Amino acid sequence: MTTRATAAPPAPVGTGAGAGRPRSPHPVPARAVPALLLALTAALVLATALAIGVGTVSVPLGAVLAVVRDHLTGAAPTTSPLHDQIVWQFRAPRVLLAAVAGAALSLAGVCLQTLVRNPLADPYLFGVTSGASLGAVIALTATGGVTASLGVAGSAFAGSLLTLTAVFLLAQRGGRLAGTDLVLAGVAVAYLGSAATSYLQLQANPAELRGVMFWLLGSVANAGWDDLAIPAATTAAVAALLLTRGRAMNALAVGDDTAAGLGVDVHRLRITLLLTASLLTATVVSAVGGIGFVGLIVPHAVRLLVGPDHRRVLPVTLLTGALFLVLVDLVTRTVDRPNEMPVGIFTAALGAPFFLVLLRRRRSSQR
Repeated sequence: MTTRATAAPPAPVGTGAGAGRPRSPHPVPARAVPALLLALTAALVLATALAIGVGTVSVPLGAVLAVVRDHLTGAAPTTSPLHDQIVWQFRAPRVLLAAVAGAALSLAGVCLQTLVRNPLADPYLFGVTSGASLGAVIALTATGGVTASLGVAGSAFAGSLLTLTAVFLLAQRGGRLAGTDLVLAGVAVAYLGSAATSYLQLQANPAELRGVMFWLLGSVANAGWDDLAIPAATTAAVAALLLTRGRAMNALAVGDDTAAGLGVDVHRLRITLLLTASLLTATVVSAVGGIGFVGLIVPHAVRLLVGPDHRRVLPVTLLTGALFLVLVDLVTRTVDRPNEMPVGIFTAALGAPFFLVLLRRRRSSQR
């Protein structure tokens, strides 16, 4: 009787240094991820400090660190009042809000791409941003009523929640959520919200229109410490939750049947991912306006770097997204000083070509 030789399965990446073992298909193997996280953390701290010091009036790095140290320790100011005001009142909350927004939108992108198992998914695909934008524009152009009393941020958040509810109800099929129906419902609601927003823009007077356009394109220019608290707390809480769902997200990315066979409550996990992604997006949009493509660019780039395991993807995406938007915001302040460009213009300029490249690669792989 002939015996068929059975090939041994490949050893897990990063479990040894055998000469015959295959290399990781990704630039950063699992064993190098902790070092990558440390490098990203250091880069984020350095970029934040540099971004706080750069602007129409430059502040030396030493003065930036001194101002931050003085305020954190409660010590008497050791720098000039002008530097103290620029660093602590204007630039620090702005740069930190950019970091939080980048991290939140990137995590939302990971959730939605896992939810529909499509690397082209983006937080803006599900209509949450269009609902938030509609609510904000109503508040900006209203002269009274409930939306005016809520303010721009409150109206944007209310609009995003209404949009999410509509998408959720439209995507129900037999009491369960279907990925394809979520996409279709999100696109339909997004177009409806965009149409209503465009109509309101046509009705706005010239003084209101500039503020509406600047807000819709996304900006952290007028950020203050009060604007930072809710987005930062929301992002931290959602990130902590998602980091405990890495294994379940891995199973869902393979398929519903596989996930169910491994004991994952697929329906509950889908709802969790949808709600967390929508909450992150709505919170960010209500604070800084519409900033597109961050949730598409960063998660996909991270997967190319460290692989598809969400236990590695989630923390690396969190730091990469924060670093990405801090750098983009720095470019918006320096490319045409003293004028300032909305952040959304630059993320769209980077994201649109990136999306087309992904789309082309996806079509090529399906042939």
